[in-house]
Amino acid sequence: TMKNRTLVLVALCIALNMGLGQIASTLKLPIFLDSIGTVLSAILMGPWIGMLTGLCTNLIWGVLTSPVAAAFAPVAMVIGLVAGVLARKGMFRSLPLVIVSGIVVTIFVTLVATPIRTYLFAGVTGSGADFFVAYLTAVGQKLLQSVAITVIWTNLVDKIVACFVAWLLVKQLPERVKSLFPGASDVA
Repeated sequence: TMKNRTLVLVALCIALNMGLGQIASTLKLPIFLDSIGTVLSAILMGPWIGMLTGLCTNLIWGVLTSPVAAAFAPVAMVIGLVAGVLARKGMFRSLPLVIVSGIVVTIFVTLVATPIRTYLFAGVTGSGADFFVAYLTAVGQKLLQSVAITVIWTNLVDKIVACFVAWLLVKQLPERVKSLFPGASDVA
């Protein structure tokens, strides 16, 4: 049934987010790799399922590893919402559109993540991006600007990668699997 299919997809996408995100965190990469599953679920099942995947990922992560992850649950939800809406609007039909989608997701992420990172964590969250915030602040930028610039640039790369990888995964699905998900037809 559709309900079971949705639950399985959400669970697999949460595992994908957490697995890749943990690798990026362990290696202190300046990108996160923790939203590929969110974008994937948003493409396949729409914005609401994308939001649910992002929310659950960050809440579970917050309980298992760090409360910092839970604080960014609104960001994860925005990623799912925006990616799902973009997919429904045909923005995952070609590589150039996928890149534009990553840029659009980044804009929304920046609007939501910057205040969280600045006012809850004074710019320091334990990620590889902390170096950039510290550097920009050291050379004279105000904290809010340092965080905003860091959020934009780290997320620009990260969200383009997330959109690209999710798009490739959907394109590689066998036709019989694609037929199970309403959003797969929005990918070319």
